[in-house]
Amino acid sequence: MAFDNDTELVAAARAGSDAAFARLVARHQGVVRGFLRRVLNGDRAEADDVAQEVFLTAWTSLRSLNDAAGVRPWLCGIAWRKARDRMRGRRRAEARDAAWLEASAPPPGVAPEDRMAMETAMTALAPDERACVALCLAEGWSHGEAATALGLPLGTVKSHVGRGRAKLLQALGGSDG
Repeated sequence: MAFDNDTELVAAARAGSDAAFARLVARHQGVVRGFLRRVLNGDRAEADDVAQEVFLTAWTSLRSLNDAAGVRPWLCGIAWRKARDRMRGRRRAEARDAAWLEASAPPPGVAPEDRMAMETAMTALAPDERACVALCLAEGWSHGEAATALGLPLGTVKSHVGRGRAKLLQALGGSDG
């Protein structure tokens, strides 16, 4: 069965024809992808990912299309909303990353070699010890909070923090007294 226009393709796709929807995609994917590439600053891979999301949304929302002849603007509207969401998500991620970098910066006066020595000493700790030290000593959590978060008994957390602290001090040339 040949379809000559978008209205016929939409009607057939709404009736369950995968082939009709595939023809709609083939007809409009160039416009949608081109639009997304321009909106997303030429990032072809991201534009193609978003285009896939657009056509998946279109397939599941085809019944919401009011004017079957206006499928192209409808698809570009979906594309715009998806691209805008992607750009907002990217901005939020960049802000989160910047905040994390700022928060994780070493305190003033800590030499880079001391920071590297601390990181090396931390990697030498057993994973459970490292997690307890990271939460209790580096993040300032209580032993009880760390025990809850890590699913460990309170006494185990206290032991791990004590042993981990002693190992770090020894590795860094300090004393535990």
